[in-house]
Amino acid sequence: MTEVVVVFHSGYGHTQRMAQAVAEGANAQLLAIDAEGNLPAGGWERLKAADAIIFGSPTYMGSVSWQFKKFADASSKPWFSQDWKDKVAAGFTNSAGMSGDKLATLTTLFTLAMQHSMIWVSQGLMPSNTKAARRDDVNFLVSYSGAMAQSPSDGGVADMARGDLETARLFGARVAEIARRLQR
Repeated sequence: MTEVVVVFHSGYGHTQRMAQAVAEGANAQLLAIDAEGNLPAGGWERLKAADAIIFGSPTYMGSVSWQFKKFADASSKPWFSQDWKDKVAAGFTNSAGMSGDKLATLTTLFTLAMQHSMIWVSQGLMPSNTKAARRDDVNFLVSYSGAMAQSPSDGGVADMARGDLETARLFGARVAEIARRLQR
């Protein structure tokens, strides 16, 4: 069986809700980075045992949260021993702005995966970029590098676009399928 872990930080719950959708699609375990930037007990071991790791962070000031960055910096120990080499990797993010410089966050997640010699999986969904497209359509934000979501700055988790959450779920399913194919 393919083991997928979604490791993420969420400041206000929106990225956690997105992580849940990704995990649902991937049939994955959730691994939350806490408010101090730490993993729970056994977290590093779960990542080492995984076949695929999906990284998630909100986009704050054009990059990952400081808590996610602390986790990324602490991953130098698994990097040194090449624990994540050839594992499947992917990433997702959420911000209040329609753009919000989310691509910069996905690039940071991609770079982390490349530092670890991982195999990156793209979004794999066609964009919803026609005149007929609606906000709740899949891949409305038109991302190819990973999953993106936009949440109003004055809205709660319940205000997240259904299309963004479905995009996240489909993305998780894609990552899990690629990981399964590579295991054969």
